[in-house]
Amino acid sequence: MQNDFKTTFNLAIKQDRLAQKKIFEQFSGKMLSIAKSYVQNQTDAEDVLIKAFHKCFMKIEDCKDFKSFEFWLRKIVVNDSISFIRKNKSILYLETDFQENRNEAEEDDFWEDDRMNIDLKDIFSKMPEGYRLVFNLSVFEDKKHQEIAEILNISEGTSKSQLSKAKKWLKEFLNTQENEKHNKR
Repeated sequence: MQNDFKTTFNLAIKQDRLAQKKIFEQFSGKMLSIAKSYVQNQTDAEDVLIKAFHKCFMKIEDCKDFKSFEFWLRKIVVNDSISFIRKNKSILYLETDFQENRNEAEEDDFWEDDRMNIDLKDIFSKMPEGYRLVFNLSVFEDKKHQEIAEILNISEGTSKSQLSKAKKWLKEFLNTQENEKHNKR
């Protein structure tokens, strides 16, 4: 299968439309989910996806190796999603002093809980946008607060604060879901 993709990738570099179509079909579902986790609206996510693939195919020779293609494409989708949000929405970030001495042990225990049946689409559709952007960049894209601050044009302290608030919001959301399940029983 890896050789199949290598062949398809090499043909796509030569602007072979069938190879590009095959790549689009292979990766569009996953990349649409990524775009949707940022922009939240299906139509907007599809717009981001189409533009990202267009950019991908116009610059595919910049991807040095077929093995890193998915990561390279993901980066384009994330960057295009953030650009879309910047152009089309004003995001509210609450500027607060981030306290380094907060109880991280309690927060970390939460992430180790065994939580089953988590619907990320439902969670991200309800999470405040500022929290969601910082959370996605930190957790899923493994960005440091300095990088997040530069990407979103916010202070590093705001990035830290938004991530902390996102985790707190997520914990409360999941606890509420859990309580609702227990109350139904």
